[in-house]
Amino acid sequence: MSEIVHFTSEDVELEALFFRPDGPGPHPVIVMAGGWCYVKELVQPRYARVFAEAGFASLIFDYRGFGGSAGEVRQHLDPQGQIQDYRNAISFVETLDDIDAQRIGVWGISYSGGHSLIVGALDSRVRAVASVVPVVDGLETMRRAHGTMGFRRLRQATLESRRKLYATGEHDYMKHSSTTPESELCTWPFPGSPPLFQMLKETEAPAYENRNTVASAELLMEYAVEPHIRQLVDTPTLMVLADNDDFTWSDLETRAYQAIPTPDKRLHVVADTDHHQLYRDPEKTRQAATVCSDWFLRHL
Repeated sequence: MSEIVHFTSEDVELEALFFRPDGPGPHPVIVMAGGWCYVKELVQPRYARVFAEAGFASLIFDYRGFGGSAGEVRQHLDPQGQIQDYRNAISFVETLDDIDAQRIGVWGISYSGGHSLIVGALDSRVRAVASVVPVVDGLETMRRAHGTMGFRRLRQATLESRRKLYATGEHDYMKHSSTTPESELCTWPFPGSPPLFQMLKETEAPAYENRNTVASAELLMEYAVEPHIRQLVDTPTLMVLADNDDFTWSDLETRAYQAIPTPDKRLHVVADTDHHQLYRDPEKTRQAATVCSDWFLRHL
């Protein structure tokens, strides 16, 4: 069972789906948000339903500028703003009567998988973290994804867009992904992405848009989780990886995992799986969700 709720984050009204499990509260709660250009209906409710079966409430929110949330610059991914949205979502669930404010977890996938690690490191209210195929090093991820010449084009495009933004105050946009990335600039140059996200748009997430500001890509190249995760000293942390992931790169994720200082951590690898199979394949999604649910059952 879910309902639409609203809360504010730095004076911006955000929209969220709130899932309640069966039975009386107060319930432990998982605060959730999505990856690059995601809206709250995309993939994440599948995880929330598994969490509800285990007795957890879940709050899945749209970041500022996305989906049902307000925000003047649409489709702009500012990771620092998104992390503040996470933390304000935590403040919101603390106010709910049927929530146990001492049992709050955070969950993220892909770009938000990195965010969840940072939020867990920064916010002492977080009792456990689950991070699924996270982006951990934006610069290296983009360098590998685009290749030498494509990365040069991306850097030049972000520089030109920065100059235009200064001169006019107007953001440029480019596609999230493209079927022809060799000739069309996009952030994630994987031809298999547009058909998958179009299918998800048609079947579960109609508010999804295949575009982002060019400035978002520049901010992604400044993004890194490792300076923060050194603070995950006593916060139980799970990372769920896909062994064939060439989007967020398992070796980068594993390096970040090894830098997490808490001894109460777990690395789970979903075998014979790539990044998008965790979206496309319901069985793979449920497998990853069950691993996360078991982690929260242990630590919340």
